[in-house]
Amino acid sequence: MEEIQSHGEISLAHFGVLFLDELPEFKKNTLEVLRAPLENKYVTISRANMAVTYPSNFILIASMNPCPCGYYGADDNKCHCSETAISNYMGKLSGPLLDRIDLHIEVKPVEYEKISSEEKGETSKEIKKRVDKARKLQLERYKNLNIYSNGELTPKLIEKYCKIDEESKELLKKAFEKLGLSGRAYSRILKVARTIADLDGEDEIKKNHIAEAIQYRSLDRKYWKK
Repeated sequence: MEEIQSHGEISLAHFGVLFLDELPEFKKNTLEVLRAPLENKYVTISRANMAVTYPSNFILIASMNPCPCGYYGADDNKCHCSETAISNYMGKLSGPLLDRIDLHIEVKPVEYEKISSEEKGETSKEIKKRVDKARKLQLERYKNLNIYSNGELTPKLIEKYCKIDEESKELLKKAFEKLGLSGRAYSRILKVARTIADLDGEDEIKKNHIAEAIQYRSLDRKYWKK
């Protein structure tokens, strides 16, 4: 009998975090393998005479540079990469894979003025309180549904728990027309907006929550052409 491989990294990360540094440095076919488990929360390995399924409900956190040298888009124009090099580098990440990543955060170089500033922002302790409150709210909301967070909402449940007003719908429509977003991105935006509303302590999703959630889809079409 053909031997099936043991647990891989995505299964070992079940109910945990899988961190992938320098994401475009992985082979494209390796990255594409992430698509199914990110969507289905399990991975199936098939061989000629048998198949085995492993759980893989994990949080994916990935980091990357905008180009091979890391300076593309920087204000000081230090990037020396050709358009071809940038295209090949970013082309490792397909649209369907990006669709399955909820938040795209661009991190700019920190300016000296901000590092040296004595102005204090929200502390980690304060942030934790908001997060804990939002988590308790979601546990209570979904206590009879066998799910634990907004990220687990199915399309049918999104319709029930992520209702938005006409003004928010119009904003979302304009974003889709401008950015060319997918149907899967639509669901991601609503679930993220629901979470932002929870963090704000709001029962209803408002226009500003939708606007912020849309901002987290910026990489969908920034570097990738249709």
